[in-house]
This record gives sequence, C-alpha cells and structure tokens, in this order.
Amino acid sequence: MSRQVSAGRDARLRRRLQLASGFILALGLCAAVLIYLAADGSTGGAVAYEIINGQAYPVVPADSKMYSHEVVRIGGKATLLFAEFDRWLADLWRGRSLGYTVAVLSATISAVLFFVSRRT
Repeated sequence: MSRQVSAGRDARLRRRLQLASGFILALGLCAAVLIYLAADGSTGGAVAYEIINGQAYPVVPADSKMYSHEVVRIGGKATLLFAEFDRWLADLWRGRSLGYTVAVLSATISAVLFFVSRRT
C-alpha cells in the first residue's frame, strides 16, 4: 500500500515540476521579448558621440587606448582584464542585452527543472 502512495506522490511531484518548467519557460520568454522590444539600443556609458558619414557612434571612455594604458600602468594586465569583464557583465543587464539574458536564464532554469522532473 505504501508503494502505491509513494508512486502517486512521485507522479504528482514529477507533474508539478514539469508544469513549473513550462510556466517558467513561457513566462521568461514572453518577458524577454517584451524587454527586447521596449529597450532602446543605446549604450549606457556614452559621454560623447562621433559622427562619421552621417552616422552617430557613441564614445565610451573605457574604449580608449589611453584608458587601457592607464589601467595597465596602475594595476597591471589582470586589472585591465577584470575591468573589461566587469564592463561586459554590466552590459548584460542593460537594454536589448537584458532581453537575451532573461531568455537564456529562463531557458536554463526551465531545462534544469525538466531534467530534475525526469530523474524523480
């Protein structure tokens, strides 16, 4: 009798995990599309713009050779590497990149829940 109860609980848990997986995937992808469509493509750290052939390009101080040289001079190449990594990581949470980030995170969490449900 207890095996039947245990099997019933396992089946309900498996079904709940699969439903949660689908819900997270659907909700996450809808949110990612909305974020992507609502976000502008501008760069957050621009302090000026260069106009070349009628096209405006943002100028970010961290992109300059002088900035890179000063960071290497003060802290070494490892500091420059960490500064670039930090800037890349910060850019994931702004604008259209946030839409991609939310999509990848929701797909990953959904896949993990689905595979956990298959193991249960």
